[in-house]
Amino acid sequence: MIINVSHIKLVKYLSFQYNIFVMDSDVNAQSTRVKEILARVNRIPTWSLPASFLAIIGIGYFFTFYDISDIGLAMPAIDHQFNLSNSLSLFLALSIGLIGYAIGSFVVGAAADTFGRFRSMILTMGLTAIGSFGDALSINVPMLVIFRFITGLGLGADLNLVSSYISEFAPPKIRGKITVYTFIIGILGQAVTPFVALALITGPTGPGWRYLFIIGGIIAVIALIMRFELPESPRWLALRKGDLDHAEKVLKMMEESATKKIGKLPEPKIEDVVIEKPRFPMLYLFRKPYSYRLGILVAMWFFWYIGNYGFLGDAASIVSSNLSTSVSSSIMYIAVGAIGYPIGAAIMVFVADRFERKYVILMNTIIWMIGMLLFSTATRSGLFAGSFLASLALGMYLQVAYTFTAESYPTRARSTGFALTDGIGHIGGAVGALILPVVVATYSFSTGFVFIAITGLIAGLIAIAGPTASGRSLEEVSA
Repeated sequence: MIINVSHIKLVKYLSFQYNIFVMDSDVNAQSTRVKEILARVNRIPTWSLPASFLAIIGIGYFFTFYDISDIGLAMPAIDHQFNLSNSLSLFLALSIGLIGYAIGSFVVGAAADTFGRFRSMILTMGLTAIGSFGDALSINVPMLVIFRFITGLGLGADLNLVSSYISEFAPPKIRGKITVYTFIIGILGQAVTPFVALALITGPTGPGWRYLFIIGGIIAVIALIMRFELPESPRWLALRKGDLDHAEKVLKMMEESATKKIGKLPEPKIEDVVIEKPRFPMLYLFRKPYSYRLGILVAMWFFWYIGNYGFLGDAASIVSSNLSTSVSSSIMYIAVGAIGYPIGAAIMVFVADRFERKYVILMNTIIWMIGMLLFSTATRSGLFAGSFLASLALGMYLQVAYTFTAESYPTRARSTGFALTDGIGHIGGAVGALILPVVVATYSFSTGFVFIAITGLIAGLIAIAGPTASGRSLEEVSA
C-alpha cells in the first residue's frame, strides 16, 4: 500500500477537525452547566445561608464604620499630643488612611476576582486588626501614619468585598434589603463610636483615644475568627474559577437551606449568559458598557466622599476650634446626630428594592444637602439637626450605593470594578478631609459646610446616569 503526502495531510486535517469538534463539545457542555448553576442561584427567592452569616458579615462591617468614625473623633486629642500644628502633619495623620484605603481596595479587590472572595475577606480583616492595634500603640506621627495606612488597606478592600459577596448570594428581588440587613449591624458602629469616644476621651491629654483604637482591634479579631465559617461564592466559582463541582456543592447547601424555609423552590430559568474564557479582570472594565459605568460611578463616589469624609473627619475639630466649644461638646453634637445612622439604614430595608436604586440615591443626597445646610448655620439647634440629617442620609445612602456599584459590574470583574470605582472615588475623601478646614479658615464656617452640601447633591445627580438595577438578576444588570 502506498501512502503519499496528500493522504497524510488529509488524515492530519480530519484529526484536527475532530479535536476541535470534541473541544467545542466540551466547552458547550461546560457553558450549559455554568448557566444552569446561575439559574439555580437566581431562582432562590430567600436568603439561603444561615442567618448567622449575615451577623458575621455585619460584625466586620461594624468594625469598618467604627474605624471610619474613630479617627475623626480621636483627632483633637492626637492633634494636641503629637503637635500636629501644620497642614502636612494633619494630612499624614488623617488622609494617609484614605490613601491606604484606595490602594487596598484595588489590590485586594483585584485579587478577590482571581483568588476568591473568601480568602480575600480573611486577609482584609487581618490587616484591619493589625492596623487598629498599631494605631493604639503609636508614639509619634510616623508610626501613626504607617498603621493608619495598614488600617486603610484592610478597610478599603473589605467594604468592596462585602458588597460584592452579599450581592452574589442575595436573591434579585430582595438584594437591596439583604445587603441593608448586614449594613444595619455595621452602621451601628458609626452610631455608637461617638458615644464611646465621649466616654473615653475626657480631655486632650489623656490616653482615651488609644483605648478607642484598642476596642476596634478587638472587634476586628472577633470578626476575623468568625469569617472562617463563610462559604465561597458559587457565582465566582462557576464564572471565574470554573470549579463547577465546588460551586454545585455550595449551591446544594443553599437550596437545602432555602427549601427548609419556604418549601419547594421555583423552577430555574436559564438565561442567555455569555460565557467567556477568564482573563485579567481589569480588561473587562475598559470595554462597553463597563467603561461608561466606571466613569459614572467613579464620579459619583468622588463627589460623595468629599463631603462624607470632610464631615466625619473634620467636623468635631472644626466645631471645637471655630465655635469656641470644648472637645467634649463638639463630639456631643456629632454623637447625638449619629442616632440617624441606624434609622436611615432601617428605612432602606423598606425602600431599597421598592424603587429604582439610582433614584433612591438621589433622594438620599437631597437629605444630606439639607442636613449640611442646617449644620452650616452654626447654631446649637442647627448643629444638632444638621448632624442628625447628615447621619440619616449617610445611613440611607451608603449600602444602597455600595449595592448599586457592585451589581453594575460582571462577576468576573465585580470586585475589581468596585475596587477601582471606590478606590479612585476615595481620592475625593482625601480632598474633602484636607480642603474643608482650608475653606472654613479662608472663608467661613458656613461656606465650608455649604460646599460639602453641594458636592453631596452632585453625587446624586450623577447616579441617575447609571444602569437600572432594582429587582434584576446580576447577569441582567451587568449585561
